Amino acid sequence: MATALEEIETIKKNLIENAMKGRWDKIVKIYKSKPAAYKTKITKAGDTALHFAVSDGQVKIVEELIAQMKTSADLPDLQIANEQGNTPLHVAATMGNVAMCKVIAHLHPSLVGDQNAEGETPFFLAAFYGRKDAFLCLHRFCRSQNLDGYEYARRKNGDTILHSAISGEYFDLAYYIMQLYGGLVYSINEQGFSPLHILAGKPTAFKSGSRLRRYEQIIYSCLIVPKLKMPVENHEEEESDHQPTRPKKDQIRNYPQNYSTCIDFFLVFWRLVRGGTERKENGGQIDAEDPEKQKGRHQEWLPANYDTCHAFGKLGYKAILIFLGLGFATTKKIQEKKRKHTWALQVMNELLEDISAHEYAGNVGLVPKKGTSDDPEETVPYGIEDSGSIVKKAFMGDDLNPHQTADSVEIMEPSVAGKDRTLETAKTTIAITSMNGVASVMEKMPDIFPVVVQSQGKKDIMLSVEVEKDKQPEGAKAETPILIAAKNGVTEIVEKVLERFPVAIHDTNVDEKNAVLLAVENRQPHVYQLLREKIVTKDSVFRKVDNEGNSALHLAAKFGDSKPWRIPGEALQMQWELKWYEFVKDSMPFHFFPHFNKQGKTSKDVFTETHKELVKSGGGWLTNTSESCSVVAALIATVAFATSTTVPGGVNQDSGIPILERQPAFNAFAISSLVALCFSVTAVVMFLAILTSRFQPKDFGTNLPWKLLIGLTSLFVSIAGILISFCTGNFFVLKEKLKYWAFPVYAVACLPVSFFAMAQFSLYVDLLWAIMTKVPQRSYKAAPI
Repeated sequence: MATALEEIETIKKNLIENAMKGRWDKIVKIYKSKPAAYKTKITKAGDTALHFAVSDGQVKIVEELIAQMKTSADLPDLQIANEQGNTPLHVAATMGNVAMCKVIAHLHPSLVGDQNAEGETPFFLAAFYGRKDAFLCLHRFCRSQNLDGYEYARRKNGDTILHSAISGEYFDLAYYIMQLYGGLVYSINEQGFSPLHILAGKPTAFKSGSRLRRYEQIIYSCLIVPKLKMPVENHEEEESDHQPTRPKKDQIRNYPQNYSTCIDFFLVFWRLVRGGTERKENGGQIDAEDPEKQKGRHQEWLPANYDTCHAFGKLGYKAILIFLGLGFATTKKIQEKKRKHTWALQVMNELLEDISAHEYAGNVGLVPKKGTSDDPEETVPYGIEDSGSIVKKAFMGDDLNPHQTADSVEIMEPSVAGKDRTLETAKTTIAITSMNGVASVMEKMPDIFPVVVQSQGKKDIMLSVEVEKDKQPEGAKAETPILIAAKNGVTEIVEKVLERFPVAIHDTNVDEKNAVLLAVENRQPHVYQLLREKIVTKDSVFRKVDNEGNSALHLAAKFGDSKPWRIPGEALQMQWELKWYEFVKDSMPFHFFPHFNKQGKTSKDVFTETHKELVKSGGGWLTNTSESCSVVAALIATVAFATSTTVPGGVNQDSGIPILERQPAFNAFAISSLVALCFSVTAVVMFLAILTSRFQPKDFGTNLPWKLLIGLTSLFVSIAGILISFCTGNFFVLKEKLKYWAFPVYAVACLPVSFFAMAQFSLYVDLLWAIMTKVPQRSYKAAPI
């Protein structure tokens, strides 16, 4: 036994040493001479040498190792998993290496369905990591082997390959999955989330959730992104492990023969354009998935003697891209962003087209295990006879008691065998009967409540029971997609859902909040404006209150922990909070919203209470800003006053008129010094007014922001004025000596002073934008679903 263990340790040492140094040929030799190496795990994670080779992308080595195992009839060793339960096929699918997936799957087909510790199959992992080519390869393999791909498409927590593809924002792969496995559109995980739920929680996947600057919007509108289509399957590829053969021209030609030269030229140019603008489509994983296949793709559509012309064409194409701006990183990012938006919208349309109104209203958002059972016995109500025995009651309308109405309901859990009906056994026995003689039946059961069972025509029976209500499964009342979309600001989903299912506007979550309340609470102005335009009967929707009695105006007044507005500074955040509150208030007629909530608070009370900290921090921010700016303004005022009282060149002693008054520089000096003095004093006054303010919540609406804007504007003008007065005054001294060098010298001399103005200019722009913007703009961050 000791000798065998020593041999295994020696094999393990040799395998790990050669694998770390990349000496794969020696590992192949070890596999040939030592069959025990097949099962030897060489890492702490439980990986074998085959795992290591697959993760390192050694396609040829993997083929040789598997061929050796096939020769030794040790193919079951391919099923050896590491600590995470991953087989070599799991690793190959994770990397997206098509060649390895083909080799391993064809030799051991059952590995496609092997699950790891998380219940993930290689088929699932290929979709989870967005390996489109590997996924399609395994899909074709499952179809060729008559394997049901649906069995491999889900993991333990209920997530399917469609959930995973949408969650990872692999929308092209998600589209393919919907075309191949349409039944997954209706699937839900253990949290009760469908693929549409997951998509609704991705605001940045849509244009409404992305921020584009003006020039980016122009580029965005000029770019063209083709819609997704299923790839044309090459049946010869399924039968061979090698590169796919080039399709014959006569199979794809749908144009006259004399057009072939023109069409070929167009195809060459189009492939160049597509190759340049979609180079990053697979995230740099093209070579890793199948380098041999990728190499062939570049050469399969041009003869070998055209390589030089092809190289020159690519060079010219890149020059054109740079000239047009398509070659820059910014444009590529915009291209990727538009591609994601276009494909996400297409996936959304496919999801909503496949879901019927019944499925949306009845199934979406429910836990799978809580669905309708196929066993009719589970739906049969139970009852208790006078003897205490449990009997099954008839369905509504069948064999009803003459005194019992059709809407009566009896629910009974079987009693504990061998025990009487006491308070203890009553914890597992619940009887709720609605008869003609019962005044009311409680619709919601709290943790502890009395149940009165009253039988008409017989003696009254009162049974006081203590019930421990079962804990609600997590996700059993999951929000519907429109609620998640409204919370995250995805107007595309909200609009499409309302178009397909108008009744969805009445969906509510566990807090009794509908789409309007969630949009207001999460500061989603675009969604709120969309709902105002789409909904005709506003009373029932916009007057809705949550379980705490809060109306939309109460939620607009409530400030959470996050900073949702896309504006820096606490004072500007406070200003936009006021603007949002006023916007919601003015969006409906006067006294439209309920005035008090269940705590007896008005919306103004809620606003004042929840914004105390923001008012405090905003006041501190304004104080610090005003103090620093007022110091600079006071210095400029001092210098400007001294400058304005000094006359360059002196004055005529007889007339008192400045000697240089006819010089253009003198006029510029006089005007600029006066402007600097006036505006610097104005800036000081404005900043002092801010410092002496009471900092009430309403002051942050218009009073304080306008004072800060006027103060900053005056400060910038005074800085410019004092710099001009300095340069023009000094010009009389240096104009003869420096001549043309005077202006560059002045520019360098004014540079340090300009740094302060440049540092504060961004604040000035933000302040100006915040004041002029009527509806605040949301910063788009995904809210948890």
